[in-house]
Amino acid sequence: MVTDGREDFRAHLLEAATGVLERFPQELRSEIYALSFRIWRVDDDYRRPYVAIGYNTETRYEAERSPEDPGEARWNYACWLLDGFEMLGNCPEDPVGGTLYTEEVRRLGLWFDGDGDDAELDVRTGLLVLHFADACVQLARDLHTGGRIERVLGRPLPVVVFDMYRPGWEVEATEAANPPGPIEEFLAWQRAAEDA
Repeated sequence: MVTDGREDFRAHLLEAATGVLERFPQELRSEIYALSFRIWRVDDDYRRPYVAIGYNTETRYEAERSPEDPGEARWNYACWLLDGFEMLGNCPEDPVGGTLYTEEVRRLGLWFDGDGDDAELDVRTGLLVLHFADACVQLARDLHTGGRIERVLGRPLPVVVFDMYRPGWEVEATEAANPPGPIEEFLAWQRAAEDA
């Protein structure tokens, strides 16, 4: 049932993300140890956010790791596979999602056309960032609670949610997006890095 439109966009994300997982190469599925939700924007326009749904593999980890800090290559997204993954949101690759997203943020009063003073645009931009980040965190939760990750990939895997414009936020986002079990190793490495 749709009450305020948010269910339309989030339902689309859930179904489309499930399809993305199902299209991951069969031969890599046993090698995937973490999923990545990379949040970005088309042309750096905060009204055009998307999430690239990808993964990292044991082979990539082995190629990137160093004896000084093997956890860096395993859990720092800067060392991961980042390109070539499907994108969902307000981007050309997801026209349905773009329409639903735009309708939702307009309905919520968050959309802007560039008119207004800088302070107002900064507030609306911040709200758009929070809105899309919340949708991505909820998407990861829904994939977990619905058993979709485990069904498609054969086991529960952590979903690391990050936005390169918000360094450090990935810890909070990833913790909120996952049940405790799959992210224990990620959180342990993050805590050790903070203590160092």
